[in-house]
Amino acid sequence: MAGGEESLVKSVFLLDLVRQICVVGTSGAGDKNNNNNVFRKDCMDLVRRVSLLTHFLEEISGQLGSLNALGSCSSSSKEINWSSDLVAALQSAKNLLSLAGIFQSTNDSDSAAKKIATLFHSVTWKLEKSLANIPYDQFDISEEVQEQVALVRAQLRRATERYGSKNSREISFAFAQPIEKDVGQSPMGNRLTRSRHIENSGGVSHKVAENIQTAVSGSNGSKDHSAYQVTSELNAVDGGEKDSLGNKSGEDLKKHDTLKVPDDFLCPISLELMRDPVIVATGQTYERSYIQRWIDTGNSTCPKTQQKLEHLTLTPNYVLRSLITQWCAEHKVEQPTGLANGRIKKSDGSFRDVSGDIAPIQAIVRKLSSRLIEDRRAAVSGVRSLSKRSTDNRILIAEAGAIPVLVNLLTSEDTLIQENAVTSILNLSIYENNKALIMLAGAVPSIVQVLRAGSVEARENAAATLFSLSLADENKIIIGASGAIPALVELLENGSTRGKKDAATALFNLCIYQGNKGRAVRAGIITALLKMLTDSRNCMVDEALTILSVLASNQDAKVAIVKASTMPVLIDLLRTGLPRNKENAAAILLSLCKRDPENLASISRLGAGIPLTELAKNGTERAKRKATSMLEHLRRLQQN
Repeated sequence: MAGGEESLVKSVFLLDLVRQICVVGTSGAGDKNNNNNVFRKDCMDLVRRVSLLTHFLEEISGQLGSLNALGSCSSSSKEINWSSDLVAALQSAKNLLSLAGIFQSTNDSDSAAKKIATLFHSVTWKLEKSLANIPYDQFDISEEVQEQVALVRAQLRRATERYGSKNSREISFAFAQPIEKDVGQSPMGNRLTRSRHIENSGGVSHKVAENIQTAVSGSNGSKDHSAYQVTSELNAVDGGEKDSLGNKSGEDLKKHDTLKVPDDFLCPISLELMRDPVIVATGQTYERSYIQRWIDTGNSTCPKTQQKLEHLTLTPNYVLRSLITQWCAEHKVEQPTGLANGRIKKSDGSFRDVSGDIAPIQAIVRKLSSRLIEDRRAAVSGVRSLSKRSTDNRILIAEAGAIPVLVNLLTSEDTLIQENAVTSILNLSIYENNKALIMLAGAVPSIVQVLRAGSVEARENAAATLFSLSLADENKIIIGASGAIPALVELLENGSTRGKKDAATALFNLCIYQGNKGRAVRAGIITALLKMLTDSRNCMVDEALTILSVLASNQDAKVAIVKASTMPVLIDLLRTGLPRNKENAAAILLSLCKRDPENLASISRLGAGIPLTELAKNGTERAKRKATSMLEHLRRLQQN
């Protein structure tokens, strides 16, 4: 069989194997009435992660015949057959799901259950390692699918850490009875009847301990398995590993003590403690940034239940957020403030007494809610002034509860109050811990409204606030979904000089997240950037090129850039621009022409060869690399 045909067969096999895993996992663990299956949640989590690989495998299957990338690639001086590694990991996952899906607990099955739990650890580790070995650069993969694969890998890494921790086993299984007999002599009843449909679960998941009941050996003729037999089958699942618990090694699967977080506080997508839990149409709760990313990549189903979402509204789960906040306070998890007993901890570990400042700041904050507009004006002006002065003041103002009140004042009809409120929030956001408090207060929609309709100064500071908040990666997603990008593009086109620079900075940062690039293109950012590039004053060429260099990796942006006749302008900048301008222009042209012979032919006709040759000799180091790569592409084009 030819190499391309063999690669195509392997890709189809991988895709089929993923689909088999989805069927096996959901049929084995999908019966909600089987309360004895203590691994139901583990099975469903594993199936969800594997199912996310479907789009990736579908995308690359059409490329394998010609690229013949499926097979071996070099890593650490030895050949790694990534497809075989992935097949082996998926097969282990399928076998484990088949066994874990029919497992039922008995008083004497603790050893076998620990074996299964350890194998979830091992299989999760195998999957993450096999995905890490895939030569992604050999495939033309969409940004959305790249994000999905990155998300799966991140989930698998976190799951591996959780399985490896001492307390994570309590999350997956819990047995009230200790081991009393030799495992080889203890019968363990297993009912082989499986549900043939997936039953969608709603609401908050039950605690695993409530699902664990003592099983009675079946008298319906189904085969009973001894724990010894199960252990033998488990060894086969994990590929015959010799370690007594089926582990790879102590170095490969490190175990560490971690605080056990209640399952209901963890986002089903990220497996992390939720900070901003929201409810989707199916009633399931997720961390806002992760479910928003799921929706941004084109998904219209609930990740947990796979039900179609009737609407995409995300409703804050205030009750759960309050419970999580209370739990964090009780267990001293990431306290949102550096204030304790009237003292603030300094970077060197010492404490500074600020008890004398607390009362005056609290008094000002209370006046923010005054019924008298004059009091509110004076108070918000005072908060603006104090928040500008020092980090201590930013901590104390937030601790006094000013942030939610300031957010309410953003919608004030009084122009001065609105300006001072948005500027105060900007100042407070400089302190890192305050960013989360501002986001939790639901500030973004009101900031966007100020950005659209506020005074000149208010719009400038609203854009700067969005930039400050977007420095946290999860906030990029939330801000992008809020409608901020069209408002920023409008400010970029029609704002004051300072407003344009604030908008450009915010847009650059937001567009680092792939899901926001398409939003920016649809908002007309390419036209705005082209105007900046051709402005005779040349005051914002650097900013325009920097944003274009980030956008150029997006397919929609590529099409829009070419359609707007931007390439001749970029080639002209190669000739006449400042060193940094030339560097960015070359980088953008390289992104536009990568795997695009038509664009490559266009820049060849436009005479890009001469300035690229000059840049390859005399440009900055980065410019030389980009120009040399472009010249190599042009040479290949001429040879063909």
